[in-house]
Amino acid sequence: MADIPDDSAALLQLLSTPGSAVFLDFDGTLVDLAPTPDGVRLEPGVVEALALLVERHGGALALISGRPVAQIDAMLAPLVLPVAGVHGVERRGADGVLHVAATPDVSPVLARAQALAAVHPGLLVEQKRGAVALHYRLAPELEHLCSQEMTAAVQACPGVLLLHGKMVLEAKPAATDKGGAIAAFLRETPFAGRRPVFAGDDTTDEAGFAFVQQVGGQGVKVGLGPSAATLRLASPGALRAALLAACVSPEGVDDDEFPRTTV
Repeated sequence: MADIPDDSAALLQLLSTPGSAVFLDFDGTLVDLAPTPDGVRLEPGVVEALALLVERHGGALALISGRPVAQIDAMLAPLVLPVAGVHGVERRGADGVLHVAATPDVSPVLARAQALAAVHPGLLVEQKRGAVALHYRLAPELEHLCSQEMTAAVQACPGVLLLHGKMVLEAKPAATDKGGAIAAFLRETPFAGRRPVFAGDDTTDEAGFAFVQQVGGQGVKVGLGPSAATLRLASPGALRAALLAACVSPEGVDDDEFPRTTV
């Protein structure tokens, strides 16, 4: 297996630079993946590091996740951050206001996923606001069957898109994605006018990478796999190390070295 490039130094500079707006995926980026969604664990010091980076960047740090906002809050408690959940369906700004996008009816997808899981105990169905995720990490041999079933279900639901993630297939509203969520944050205080940096690990993060780089920011891919992101880290551990290092590093290069963004 080829070595994964390590752009930790470049990320550390971005995290240490005043004028950055920091956006982070959660699963597979901030935390290591686990066999089930509720099995992930935050490493010691991560919440404290996030709190310090929030202060350093004037509040301009948000999580951009496929998880619902409530799950992120429970994981980070007592820290409360701006969060986009369910790939942008839910979004709470720095002002604490929760915005919820209109969603199509995904009940036919839910019914089909639950029927499949009922006869294959290794499958896990996760119901979210306007979305359905079918996890097959505990039954990887069922990938093709899960893909067939979820593809057929989504085709019968207008306005629904199927995302192929790491051992998960997720039906979500086609009108929302992580790029759109980041764009919405960048129109608001304290993110407006800052250079966005977005770190993620999965195909579900590609819309975020594409957007931030389009507006002069930086995408950071965590782990293996093709990506539009131009920076790369080997693992969530490398991302966490950069976050911790940014908390103790000097304030980085001058803000004026990087262009401001307009969204």
